[in-house]
Amino acid sequence: MATLSITIIGHNEADHLRELLPRLSWADEVVYVDCESEDDSLAVVESHGSRVFSRPNNRNLNVNKSFGIEQTSSDWVFYLDPDERLPEALVAELCEIKDSDTPHAAFQLNRRNHYFGHWLRHGSQYPDTQLRFFRKGKAQFPNRHVHEKLEISGSIGKLHNDMLHHPYLTISQFLRKFDFYTGVEADYLMEAGVRPEPGSHLWFLVLLPWTRFWRRYLLKGGFRDGLPGLFCALFDALNVIVRYCKLWERIRNPPT
Repeated sequence: MATLSITIIGHNEADHLRELLPRLSWADEVVYVDCESEDDSLAVVESHGSRVFSRPNNRNLNVNKSFGIEQTSSDWVFYLDPDERLPEALVAELCEIKDSDTPHAAFQLNRRNHYFGHWLRHGSQYPDTQLRFFRKGKAQFPNRHVHEKLEISGSIGKLHNDMLHHPYLTISQFLRKFDFYTGVEADYLMEAGVRPEPGSHLWFLVLLPWTRFWRRYLLKGGFRDGLPGLFCALFDALNVIVRYCKLWERIRNPPT
């Protein structure tokens, strides 16, 4: 029978890990890469018998994702975030596929995003297709950008069951992650040569934010998700404004 590894990276994710790890006992191996956590993450993971590695908290998350994949020893790998969950039906499907003679090198699946306990069915939040399950040695991250996806050598199939995602349990948690990701995106803008000037002001402060809000909330039906849908659409637009203003701040006050 083929084997399957779960690989996870995390920074201060102790609460999620306490809930997640007991649900992964079916896997042949769990590899966890800790990124300079200051909470009880390491102790939680070690108590569940997972293989643990410690790495610098690189702003490009894909660097440590790649490291985690390299440490696995199974035939198949599933990359999982601490705030994601695999329902029983999905686990059964994964186990069935790994033991089959499938010609595919990897599989995509749909992900259900829950904001503050509410499943966002609209506003481009579903099906939120993810590429996470693959044969060892057939996938790699480009490692150029935090949001770049796996590159697969071979054909890609599609799983029937959904994965669950609970990225934001509270608004305070959302705002902390919002601050982190807008900072990362501001750095990418600087590296791409974007500079605050009249033309860029119009694009990043008016046109692009309005376009993103209009598309997510009206065109894609985000209004059907009530207040969480409005919150998501507003902050999707605000993300553009804040990252651009952080770029302006970095240029005006460069680090010493």
